[in-house]
Amino acid sequence: MSLYSQRGVSAQKEEVHAATKHLDQGLFANAFCKIYDDFLGNDKNWVNVMHADGAGTKSILAYLYWKETGDISVWKGIAQDAVVMNIDDLLCVGIYDNLLFSSTIDRNKQHIPGEVLEVIINGTQQIFDWLKEFGVNIHFLGGETADVGDVVRTIAVNGTMTARWPKSKLITNDKIKPGDVIVGLSSSGQSNYENEYNSGIGSNGLTSARHDVLNKSYANTYPQTFEPYLNENVVYIGKHGLKDTIEVDGFKTNIGKLILSPTRTYAPVLKKLLEENFDAVHGLIHCSGGGQTKCMKYLPAPMRVVKDNLFEPPVIFNIIQQASRASYNEMYQVFNMGHRLEVFTSEDKAEDIISLSAQFGIEAKVVGRVEASDKKELILKGTFGEIVY
Repeated sequence: MSLYSQRGVSAQKEEVHAATKHLDQGLFANAFCKIYDDFLGNDKNWVNVMHADGAGTKSILAYLYWKETGDISVWKGIAQDAVVMNIDDLLCVGIYDNLLFSSTIDRNKQHIPGEVLEVIINGTQQIFDWLKEFGVNIHFLGGETADVGDVVRTIAVNGTMTARWPKSKLITNDKIKPGDVIVGLSSSGQSNYENEYNSGIGSNGLTSARHDVLNKSYANTYPQTFEPYLNENVVYIGKHGLKDTIEVDGFKTNIGKLILSPTRTYAPVLKKLLEENFDAVHGLIHCSGGGQTKCMKYLPAPMRVVKDNLFEPPVIFNIIQQASRASYNEMYQVFNMGHRLEVFTSEDKAEDIISLSAQFGIEAKVVGRVEASDKKELILKGTFGEIVY
């Protein structure tokens, strides 16, 4: 059993999928988000979408970093994580404007004071103000903030995003076909709309990142940051401290900031792409939970995806793998490993998408292709060899 499983989490969320398999899949079964008829406006040419996601256990890392350094601003990053994990999923069905957001925050008041809530809530509005500069309008409708110390040990930061959208402007993944190429957009570096280096980690796999990278002192000092019934052999088993310094691509930072890099949004890039070259986009995949295997779930028919020109994994993933000794098979299922957005397109349109992404300071390249097959399968190739899922 992997360390990830021993800690009570699952990259593939098998039990969640089993619990929801009998639910209505919406109008387009292969779409990245569930899409419904326009119940809000009762117009057959429009659809409704509601999506929920959050920062996950990254909030525990923010708690540790804040307690260790006194830097309360780290909580704005958690607000961004909760927003981006929603908006970037909705981007993958073609939605990029006029969205509604409702925040859900559950906290343990014994450990999370009011000033932390202020940073998260005000930070959420600041992120919406920032995205508005790129023509991505998200309206903050408030939400629920609850003191539930018997339920959460520190804090959970989540949200729900809702949209009404023209049916003619949806990306449903039904156009993905053999012969397509896959353009991957890098998850790391510094885009021209980010103010600091982004490690690329996003908001997935943070349970592994926390316990495998950080040392046992955090278990002793902050027992509220982990499930007390876990075997001590899987709790904070790394060698690093949050304030350990490291230089990455010429940027000087520390381990804590690498792990806590706010999840990059691709909203500015995709808004421009979808407005200017909508027909070139056959499918969109957000490589979040499930990492590089995420695309398997949304293929419209049996076909083979081959990714044989992957990005070199950013430093943060090398640190996690060295600490955890996880196999490449597991790493590529848990983490994005270098690109967090995939655009399925025809070969002749790939360079246009790569050039557009470069306008925003985000490296993009063709990472793979789609081939005919009698079954759904994924093949990853690289210096690690070949992995078949």
